[in-house]
Amino acid sequence: MLQPQSAAPRDILANVSRDLFYANAWHPARNGQRVEVKNPATSESLGKVAWAQAEDVDAAVKAAYSGFKLWRRTKPLERAAILREAAAIIRRHAEEIAFIDASDCGGPFKRMVRDSEGGALAFEFFAGLITELKGDTIPVGDDNLNYTVREPLGVVVRICAYNHPFLFAASHAAAPLAAGNAVIVKPPEQAPLSTLRLAELLGPLFPPGVLSVLPGGRACGEALVQHPLVSKIGLIGSVPTGKAVLKGAADTMKKVSLELGGKNALIAYADANLKKVAAGIVQGMNFVWCGQSCGSTSRVFLHESIHDKVLDLVVGDISKLRFGNPTDPTTEMGCLISQDQLDKVARYVDIGKKEGARIVVGGNRATGASLAKGFYFEPTVFADVKPDMRIAREEIFGPVLSVLKWRDEGEMFDVVNSLDYGLTASIWTANLSVGHRAAARVEAGYVWINGASTHYFGVPFGGYKHSGLGREESIEELFDNTQIKNVNVTLDS
Repeated sequence: MLQPQSAAPRDILANVSRDLFYANAWHPARNGQRVEVKNPATSESLGKVAWAQAEDVDAAVKAAYSGFKLWRRTKPLERAAILREAAAIIRRHAEEIAFIDASDCGGPFKRMVRDSEGGALAFEFFAGLITELKGDTIPVGDDNLNYTVREPLGVVVRICAYNHPFLFAASHAAAPLAAGNAVIVKPPEQAPLSTLRLAELLGPLFPPGVLSVLPGGRACGEALVQHPLVSKIGLIGSVPTGKAVLKGAADTMKKVSLELGGKNALIAYADANLKKVAAGIVQGMNFVWCGQSCGSTSRVFLHESIHDKVLDLVVGDISKLRFGNPTDPTTEMGCLISQDQLDKVARYVDIGKKEGARIVVGGNRATGASLAKGFYFEPTVFADVKPDMRIAREEIFGPVLSVLKWRDEGEMFDVVNSLDYGLTASIWTANLSVGHRAAARVEAGYVWINGASTHYFGVPFGGYKHSGLGREESIEELFDNTQIKNVNVTLDS
């Protein structure tokens, strides 16, 4: 395993290319702009990265469209072989990629290794589905042969979030590439380095233009969304950003897929296993990512008969989490992405206290000499939370958990479903009939019964209501990167 204090990892960061990648070449931004990237755990500079503007986007999209014309004609099994080679390359560099992400986004190194593995798995998974891009024959009469074919869209853009930079870039490029599209990845502004490394490793596998990486800010994103040669936008981000993408894509009638925010519910019934519920609460809140996850179950509904005992167990489980530098292989909980996010979390903690909620554990910026320059915040649990409190209704995207007590099942579900969010939900009970009925009542797109947080490739992930549009990590994602053409052949009599 890589050791963070050795020379090799430092060289890894220093050697990552910092320009824009398109047409299988590295390009400086045309206006020369470069933006500094910082390590959120130490506040030290990780160097500057080229920053794409509209003119860079135009050049990259045109190159991508040219690459698409070649890639779409590559035979399906040849595409599959290239995607499998991409997976093998990622696996060979998994720890290196994880170190880059741990340095750049603050996620714990040992968890970022899993993200690298997840990116490799996505390429393998969609490589295996390429021959499922089939059409149908449709009976219309003896004088006609009618059939459908699935064709790629063209240029697909993926705009990624900062909590899993490499995983999102790799896994959400795999499906459109498998379908025969060219892909442009816009990495997160705060953590672009692992996606640039992705371009270094995988770019040469594809025809020029097929895989591009454009770091940039709002101007870059808006130009990508509005460009007439882009056929689809996929976003992982906030609800306001998702709405802006929808509006921006309207004029050119692009397809849009959105994985947006969540204020997700974990519901525990009176008969649930208390220790497993407590462990599920900590896992579901994604404290290891400092709660920076759209799928975090940040609203916990505990039946009144188990409320106090489970709360005590949660505090005990949280106390075992090890804070530290994300690049340290023993660290279990890293840091927030930025000063802005740290300030936001602290502000919501103050709001919770003013609204009358009770802090059970945490509530402060984490202290210690090794943490002083980073954006660390203690895992925080509020009890005595009421449904109308802001901490129970608004996505904080930080390590702040709200616990609500319930007695009446119908009233509880009214509260659970009262928000505009509907991404995930977690239900805990010893009675599977109760669990199935609860899953049917909860308004969320991805539900665990006696589990939390785990994803499985092949299982469609996505949200209800304002939590998103479309489904990913499954064959549905592959199909969504195609369009259906119908062909009708009139047969000679």
